[in-house]
Amino acid sequence: RRRAVAVFLAFAFAYFFSALVRAITATLSPTLVDEFSLSARDLGLLAGGYFLGFSLTQLPLGTWLDRHGPRRVILGFLVVAVIGCGAFAAAGSFAGLLLARVLTGVGVSACLMAPLTGYRRWLTPDAQLRANSWMLMTGSLGMLASTLPVQWLLPVTGWRVLFLGLAVLLVVAMLTIAW
Repeated sequence: RRRAVAVFLAFAFAYFFSALVRAITATLSPTLVDEFSLSARDLGLLAGGYFLGFSLTQLPLGTWLDRHGPRRVILGFLVVAVIGCGAFAAAGSFAGLLLARVLTGVGVSACLMAPLTGYRRWLTPDAQLRANSWMLMTGSLGMLASTLPVQWLLPVTGWRVLFLGLAVLLVVAMLTIAW
């Protein structure tokens, strides 16, 4: 039972940040518009870049999860998410922001399916239902965290430090999953 809780928490930690990173550009849009002179089209493309990266991996993801297991797959993907967050923090142009969003989308694309696959393998059917529900709630909390908390932190840290912090927290999620 303790192992099941630990496994859930480790995966949920990563999924929380996956959802946060997904929604954060909406909160950051005024800042990004000011710094990079972005248009509404550019902002939409940044959001779409995340989903493009995410979608590129969906077809092979199931095979990789079955072949290599959820833990190994999510750890490999999260490396790309860390690179994407770091690249976003360092971006000096719209093209850099867009490439970083695509990388981030690729990197977090296993954050829901890997845990669901693991729960199917490791938990009883009743425990799977609970774990799946809690995972979805965790994602919702991640989206909530991308709003007001980000607005509070933005004047204190700036958006670049926020993304570096997200990269560090994703590394913590990776270490937790590996443990």
